[in-house]
Amino acid sequence: MNDVSKLQINFKRFKKRLDELNKIGAMNGGGVCRLALSDEDKAARNLLKKWVQELGLQLEVDQIGNMFITLPGQTDAPCVMTGSHLDTVGTGGLFDGPLGVLGGLEIIETLRENDIQPKRPLKVASFTNEEGVRFTPDMMGSLAFKKANTPKELYDIESVDGKVKLGEELERIGYKGEMEPGDFPVSHFVEIHIEQGPILENEEIDIGAVTKVQGIFWTEYQILGRAAHAGTTPIPLRNDAGLVAAQLTAFVREKAEALGGAGTVGITEVSPNLINVVPEKVRLTTDLRHPEKETLHELQNTVDQKLKELCDTEGTRFERKELVRFEPVDFSPEVADLIEKQAETLGYSSRKMISGAGHDAQMMAAVCPTSMIFVPSVDGISHNIEEFTKDEDLERGINTLLHVLLVLLER
Repeated sequence: MNDVSKLQINFKRFKKRLDELNKIGAMNGGGVCRLALSDEDKAARNLLKKWVQELGLQLEVDQIGNMFITLPGQTDAPCVMTGSHLDTVGTGGLFDGPLGVLGGLEIIETLRENDIQPKRPLKVASFTNEEGVRFTPDMMGSLAFKKANTPKELYDIESVDGKVKLGEELERIGYKGEMEPGDFPVSHFVEIHIEQGPILENEEIDIGAVTKVQGIFWTEYQILGRAAHAGTTPIPLRNDAGLVAAQLTAFVREKAEALGGAGTVGITEVSPNLINVVPEKVRLTTDLRHPEKETLHELQNTVDQKLKELCDTEGTRFERKELVRFEPVDFSPEVADLIEKQAETLGYSSRKMISGAGHDAQMMAAVCPTSMIFVPSVDGISHNIEEFTKDEDLERGINTLLHVLLVLLER
């Protein structure tokens, strides 16, 4: 291979594609909404497909809708893979996911226009349903790739509103492929992503080399009480599901903080949701996170026990449904070291860090040596229309990824 030490991506080309993509699902006031397998997701996929076809590259789609773009190598050795996702949450930002997909596509184009054919093939993945908002669990495409679930098992999953099944929507949008997920070997996986937190910006550091992803437990609870008149029912005689939900919400945050983790009640649905009626039922969800497995389980068990105590006191009961159970995942120290080394070579500051959010990379870590590159998020904001990362930080991140991949592609 020619001397590539000075090789840089074409940032203007990357940014032009990113801006065009983010017209799809654009919301008033900023941000985007491209829920998995929605019409907006279909349009985003179609645009990516159009770009790939214009470049004359190979595009494959597997049975769960994962999309793979391939730059052939000089050999048929296991590929090096990068990528991320195109779907968003309902209040999605402009960078969460597309940075990894379009950054990977830009790297392929950079290599081609410089007549660089690496030893190994390079694949860029766009994984299905990373966010898990419309269908759970999240990171579904990469879960299928690591063969944790078969496509047939996932096809019957209903959307959160109960209106459609995942397999039906894959069929409807035209991205139910023939290839079995995980049907090809991967030597390394490196994902670039915005940090979605404040650490890099606060410390004025350019690049994060991710060593670990903290565990994530999602649980849905139905708290069942008895509806009653808000004026005529004495407080001691109430079976108030709303009170229990409020008490649990406060406890989740306090206990998670005390254990050095994070706890969030993200959904609260009250029934009958009337101003003058004691709540009969509350559906709520908890999102618990911690980098240590034992502490995460302790946190979950403590929340369950607390809810039982609250229900016993108030004369209510609860039902419980596990939605997601992702244990903490360690990344490859070797790949994280390589990220820091390449960042330093390019003149960028860097640090090791743990990811607080879940990513497709944590699933790929079960397949091959894996790590992530983080770039700063302004004010640490994400999953919000105000999500923003500066152009210079995006460019530094993609150039770091380029040079990490160049090393891995020659091994």
